[in-house]
Amino acid sequence: MKEYTILGIAAVLLTVYLDKASHINLLKKKGYYVFILVILFFKMLVNGYLTGKQIVMYRPQFFLGLRIGSIPLEDFLFGFSMVTMTIIFWEYFKKRQAC
Repeated sequence: MKEYTILGIAAVLLTVYLDKASHINLLKKKGYYVFILVILFFKMLVNGYLTGKQIVMYRPQFFLGLRIGSIPLEDFLFGFSMVTMTIIFWEYFKKRQAC
């Protein structure tokens, strides 16, 4: 079973759901995509180095084996979810505190 793939997809779906359910609508804002491109650039640098030099390795049975450069596709799913969920929670609690 491809656990890393399944968890990555589940994390993306949960992130999209949280964005809608919280009414933050982060995914509808243009500024978010500029931000995520900056994050993606640095992710490619750091994660690319770590996976390219085989400092971080993955067992083939846990992911699809699709890579962008040396980075497994699942790392992008996980990275998107982690960064986006952090912003959603930040905005949600900031909005809630203001009320």
